[in-house]
Amino acid sequence: MSPYPAGAGEGLSEPPFTYDDDPDLPGWKRWQFRDRTRYNSFIEPLSVKVEGSIARVRMLPRHEHSNMRGDVHGGALLGFMDVALFAAARGFGVLQAGGAVTLDLSAQFIGGGAIGVPLEAHVELLRETQRMLFLRGLIVQEGVPTIASFTGTLRKSTPPPLLLHPGEGRGPVAEQS
Repeated sequence: MSPYPAGAGEGLSEPPFTYDDDPDLPGWKRWQFRDRTRYNSFIEPLSVKVEGSIARVRMLPRHEHSNMRGDVHGGALLGFMDVALFAAARGFGVLQAGGAVTLDLSAQFIGGGAIGVPLEAHVELLRETQRMLFLRGLIVQEGVPTIASFTGTLRKSTPPPLLLHPGEGRGPVAEQS
C-alpha cells in the first residue's frame, strides 16, 4: 500500500492547487496544494486576500517552524516567501496554479517572528511580461516591526511541446549520407 494519495504524481486531471473561500477567514481565499505529501503542506494552510495592489498571504507558524531561540526559523521564512510569490500571483490573477518556476529569491532578515502568531507576506506585483513576473514583499506580524523583506522573479511555464513524429514540424531535415 502506497503512503501517497491516490493519483499523486500521475497526470493531472484537475488543478494541483485549490483556491476557495477560506472558511476560517471571511473575505480571504485558501490556497492549498491537493497533494498533502508535498513541501507546501509544511507551511499550509495559506490564506490570500488581495487589497488593491497588495496581496496578503498568511500562514500560522507552528513549533516545527521554530529555531533554537523559539523564533520562526529563517528557512521556514524563505520557504514561506517563495510559496507566497505563487499564492500572490494567483491572487492577482496573473498565474494559474503551478504554472511557473522561481528564478530568483532575495531576502533580507530584519527581525524574529513569533511562533503561534499569524505571519503575513505583503506582496506587490512590480511588473509582468509575457514570460516573467517581478514581485517584492515584506514579512510582517502583528505587534512586531518588519521581520523580512524580499524580492522574487517567477518565470511562467511554457505549454508542453507538441509531440512530433520524426521529420515533422521542425524545418528541413538534414539528409544523412
